[in-house]
Amino acid sequence: MAEEALNETLSDSSVQDQWGQICSQLKNEVGETAFDSWLKPLTIGSFNDGVMNICVPTRFMRNWVLTHYSERIHKIWEKKNPAIKNVNFIVQAVNEESRAGLYNPTCRSLLKKISSTPAPQNIYQSGFNSVVANGNEGTLNDSLSVPLNPQYTFDNFVVGKTNEFAYAAARKVAESRNVSFNPLFLYSGVGLGKTHLMHAIAWHIKQQDPSRNIVYLSAEKFMYKFVRALRYKDTTAFKEQFRSVDVLMVDDVQFMGGKDTTQEEFFYTFNSLIEEGRQIIISADKSPADLEGIEARLKSRLGCGLVADIHPTDFDLRIGILNNKAKQLGIELPQKVAEFLAQKITSNIRELEGALRRVIAHSQLLSDKEITLDMTQDVLKDMLRSYDKRTTIDEIQKKVAEHFNISVKEMQSSRRARTVARPRQIAMYLAKQLTSRSLPEIGRKFDRDHTTVMHAVRKVEELILEDSSLAENVDTLRRSLEA
Repeated sequence: MAEEALNETLSDSSVQDQWGQICSQLKNEVGETAFDSWLKPLTIGSFNDGVMNICVPTRFMRNWVLTHYSERIHKIWEKKNPAIKNVNFIVQAVNEESRAGLYNPTCRSLLKKISSTPAPQNIYQSGFNSVVANGNEGTLNDSLSVPLNPQYTFDNFVVGKTNEFAYAAARKVAESRNVSFNPLFLYSGVGLGKTHLMHAIAWHIKQQDPSRNIVYLSAEKFMYKFVRALRYKDTTAFKEQFRSVDVLMVDDVQFMGGKDTTQEEFFYTFNSLIEEGRQIIISADKSPADLEGIEARLKSRLGCGLVADIHPTDFDLRIGILNNKAKQLGIELPQKVAEFLAQKITSNIRELEGALRRVIAHSQLLSDKEITLDMTQDVLKDMLRSYDKRTTIDEIQKKVAEHFNISVKEMQSSRRARTVARPRQIAMYLAKQLTSRSLPEIGRKFDRDHTTVMHAVRKVEELILEDSSLAENVDTLRRSLEA
């Protein structure tokens, strides 16, 4: 008799009615947005020995519900029905009917109408299911990630003084599951190697530990997928995919500037992954503190790990990059040609490698014509002419003087006060980097000889590595002059 009474107490209709009342109460307590995201997908399961099982579609959602709502659900249901001694949450895929809500009978008829109408494929859940169902959590998640460049590996990354710290940090993250810093934030100007390092980390992790689930994508793609999730009311699956990865890598995060809703979602995704000990790697064109249009709390999170900047390349590093690229392409590059390209093309690595490819292509298309300095100058004359037009020493002097609040006359004077000498050295350094003028020509513009220019260039290269504030100033001036 007791068992029959219990079964009557927990009949399908009564359970649905009780669950419907509980959901209505929870919706009023937590708000419609939180309810739709975390509680609406829950469905009633079996009942055994005083334990009511509630089905949750994903592991991530189960963990969230256990942390934030399980105690409250238990208390409400126990009060409504003393026969229920405990509530258990189990991960179990549910069919569309149960997903629509057992507690709301009107959803059943609505579901029939929806199922008869073609709908866009669930772009997030389908991708997630393919990963989980096939047990391939260690692969690069192709439904989210952008393709990796097979050339962007650690073996192909040329290390120099200007990028050695960022390289060491990237290798540490790639080689160890547990690092003392999280996230790793890489930043630099355009074409200096931060994307190369991001790809290299992903390749290395895939090769060393295939069990880890890696997502690498641009900030723009993250925004696009989030907007799609909002449009198709599929934010739960979106959250599950991004918050269940082992390694999340987001490139060019500066593009989230001004996108408040996307920033909020990224902020919560960031926090969730950090709390669970998952690795995050971020790249941008500026340090976290200098990102424009990014909320203060997100800036704080981005800068709470290790921030590693990549400085503009120096002459020796550019020589190394050219020789490495020539070796990859099976070309013997004359030293004079390498030195010429390294001296003339200083803005970024992409343009440097592009110029080399152009010279090699010209050589090969003309029946393996030998690569010489004269041929290189002829092939790249339009490109070099644009560089010469791009920046003049006069423009550099004016821009640097304005930046440091001194006059051009002071810069050209014999004054040795640090407030004048340091800007003068920076202007000489930028003149060497951004123009094709010789050392004597640069010296004459400052009423100095070429040895003074050489000393200034070496000094600034050393200071860039030692003084992050000065490095920021130099990088800001360079970008302004190249714009």
